[in-house]
Amino acid sequence: MSDHFNIKEFSYHVGWRSRGRHPGQHASTLRGMGMEFRGHSTLLAYPDPRRIDIRQTIRDPMEQVYVRIYNQKSAIPVYVVCDLSGSMNFGHGRRKLQLAAEIAESIAQSATHSSDPFGFIGFDDQVREDWISIASVKPQRAFELTERLKDYHPPQLAGNGLLDVYRYLPRERALIFLISDFHMPLSDLQESLSMLLRHHIVPMVLWDRSEYLNMPEFGITSVVDSETGALRTLFMRRALKQRIIAGFEQRRADIDAMFMRFDMPPFYVENQFDADALTEYFYQFVAP
Repeated sequence: MSDHFNIKEFSYHVGWRSRGRHPGQHASTLRGMGMEFRGHSTLLAYPDPRRIDIRQTIRDPMEQVYVRIYNQKSAIPVYVVCDLSGSMNFGHGRRKLQLAAEIAESIAQSATHSSDPFGFIGFDDQVREDWISIASVKPQRAFELTERLKDYHPPQLAGNGLLDVYRYLPRERALIFLISDFHMPLSDLQESLSMLLRHHIVPMVLWDRSEYLNMPEFGITSVVDSETGALRTLFMRRALKQRIIAGFEQRRADIDAMFMRFDMPPFYVENQFDADALTEYFYQFVAP
């Protein structure tokens, strides 16, 4: 098992108010023992003598006793939704699934440190019941899954299980880290994102540039199809190599445009995960 003390954490925040009842570190819509002033109520309606506001009380000609009302800080559910399709088995030096495992560990550790429940959902051509951990503030099961992920070699399956992920997420709004290389038809990606709009989605795009830049200019080689994730064996020529490179670059532009259309700025990870850069992502793109 990984040493949790060596897992690099990052800081995150959301720009919406939690409806969660469990105490946490995020702005909430619920009354409670927090420090965010919400307004006044009568002692009869909100019987908490600790919150009596003397000034407001003596101003009332009806001689009602008033208390100050505050919003509590609440927890939010945090999930990793991870692509386990065949294309995630590739990578130069380190497979994308090993990188995904490192990222998932960091998210789990960061969520636990923030008192947020953490869950994990894995999918390939379907949502995988054996790769699900429901959100919990004691995420031992989730850490077990991230540990398993490091040594997992997926079969050559597509990633269209993303279409059903929304069924496994909570009704309350959650922070979702969607980890994938997004080698799937754009129509499937668009449909999947449209069904996740109730949640705050952070697309984490795992691309290994060696997938398409380190191909030979002549000879037989294996290439990942940027649209389907399928592994193809090709007889490479210089002109074909240039078309493949151009296709990958266009693919990147297309998925960027797709995410921004849904107001989901992507976070790219190429070969190495930088937790500090993810902290900066939240400060740049998410209003506190």
